[in-house]
Amino acid sequence: MCSPYAGVVMDALRVVAGWPVDDAAVGVVRLGAGAPNPVVAVGDVGRVQGWASVTKPATALAVLVAVEEGTLGLDDPAGPPGSTVRHLLAHTSGLGPDPGPPVEAPGVRRIYSNAGYQVLATSLEARSGMSFAEYLTAAVLEPLGMSGTSLVGPPQQAAAAGLAGPLADLLALGREWARPTLVSPGSLSAARTVQFPGLGGVLPGFGAFEPCDWGLGVEVRGAKWPHWTGSTNSPATYGHFGQSGSFLWIDPVAGVLCAGLADRPFGVWAARAWPALADAVLADVVLADTEPADVDADATLDPEPGPATSADQV
Repeated sequence: MCSPYAGVVMDALRVVAGWPVDDAAVGVVRLGAGAPNPVVAVGDVGRVQGWASVTKPATALAVLVAVEEGTLGLDDPAGPPGSTVRHLLAHTSGLGPDPGPPVEAPGVRRIYSNAGYQVLATSLEARSGMSFAEYLTAAVLEPLGMSGTSLVGPPQQAAAAGLAGPLADLLALGREWARPTLVSPGSLSAARTVQFPGLGGVLPGFGAFEPCDWGLGVEVRGAKWPHWTGSTNSPATYGHFGQSGSFLWIDPVAGVLCAGLADRPFGVWAARAWPALADAVLADVVLADTEPADVDADATLDPEPGPATSADQV
């Protein structure tokens, strides 16, 4: 299924047909008011696929809601001694990738940690009196109309990599990260800002970086290269990718977000295809800004439901 929205941005998305996957859905959203060709997509935007680690921005958003409600505080103790909610969100708690004792002191190094996000979920449950799934649904999924998205797989992986849903819902999550409605603009501005600046670390799949910039629940591109976004993405670009073949990035300078789901796990194919797509999208956005709009600027994505699948990749 192709989106009914035509326009120059579709030129970039045509490359998705050449990806070495059986099924992929990719969408682009223009964020400026009255932007030409505001939403374009290819693939089945209603098919449920695993998000893997793109779950983390949704978890982080639930934590930010809890912070604004007074249920949690960003600087509340959580995790290893000396660690806080902020450390856990920014992968600086000292916990390793998997459950176990800390491998560093908090704030020393950026260590990408699924285990840290499970600690966040446990902390949220203890303070809210609700299960993580209940809180995430009430605070994020339902308010954003993400009715096709839910937690699947083992509970011990839920907060880090448990969501599965359609592209239409992933785009809704991206819009929230770009133009918040659930939390204040100040909260989202802080989340998109580098936390614990200067810390080095490893970006899984791409290598070690000094610094390895990260916000609260999203990676900040900074000067990293090679990278899963494009060479022309601004340093302010933020987002996340997942091992299931999922990604979400928002470039606030270009005023565009792009998200995708695929049925092939992340690998060399994605490390090559995603940056090329991002550069093509950004080039087409520049062209779109110089040509007359040929779709209604108030159009919204209207997903066509596809067959549901369960996520088995985290």
